[in-house]
Amino acid sequence: MRMNTGKNTPGDYTHYTVKERTPLLEWLLANVSGSRSKIKSTLQGRGIKVDGKTISQYDFMLEPGMKVAVSNTKRNQQGFKSRYVKIVYEDRWLIVVEKAVGILSMAAGHSTLNVKAVLDDYFKKSRQKCTAHVVHRLDRDTSGLMVYAKDMETEQVLEHNWHDIVYDRRYVAVCSGEIVEDEGTVANWLKDNKAYVTYSSPTDNGGKYAVTHWHVLDRTTELSLVEFKLETGRKNQIRVHSADMGHPVCGDVKYGDGTDPLHRLCLHAWLLCFTHPVTGQPMEFETPVPVAFRKLFK
Repeated sequence: MRMNTGKNTPGDYTHYTVKERTPLLEWLLANVSGSRSKIKSTLQGRGIKVDGKTISQYDFMLEPGMKVAVSNTKRNQQGFKSRYVKIVYEDRWLIVVEKAVGILSMAAGHSTLNVKAVLDDYFKKSRQKCTAHVVHRLDRDTSGLMVYAKDMETEQVLEHNWHDIVYDRRYVAVCSGEIVEDEGTVANWLKDNKAYVTYSSPTDNGGKYAVTHWHVLDRTTELSLVEFKLETGRKNQIRVHSADMGHPVCGDVKYGDGTDPLHRLCLHAWLLCFTHPVTGQPMEFETPVPVAFRKLFK
């Protein structure tokens, strides 16, 4: 049974009654309209109530007769507006955002435009006594998903256990030229030179070992749409490894070959999956492949 409460006013919920014993996430996916990622972010964003209590556990067991209320509002973005940052998920410990091209992850030199500053301003305006703590970075011209901690303890757990906590991280890129093989792996050592340009070596050069798995999603004779899955997260890893393949990321002024169909670095962090540092819940976020990328392969 489903009853809509009428107009979508803030705090508005759609109400349901459970018919059979089912884990909460499974029940939501079967009974609530919307994409899988939207339903999961409503659950993670504390937008689900069972018998009046807010529940965010995926495997919470529903029993027949229980009442489920699903929020119709984007709970985490009340009054938040930024053309560079979109809040995807937020709880008391961390915040997941999708960043646009052209904004730094954190302050550097004289540049004031950075995600951390945008979030700190949002926390202040929404009267939250916290600041955004940087856990990982995306290059200024890379778009996509990032997580920031809201306190020092959470930041420390994420930073020190990053490779254990993050269990899937994927990017999509438009690369120069037609990649003939369907998939492969690039593995070598990466090190910065004095000009801060990262270069690779097939043998240990005193740098960090880096592993990138890739597979082609689409191709033309001029371009390839490639998904990259990181096994290690080194500075400029995908950009250097795609150049090593002979198919650099389009729009890359540092490691590219001049191919620039969209006048931007064609690299987007589309998937981020990690275990919540406090609750232990699996947190899975995805964003669509940028429309501009897909149009090149129409």
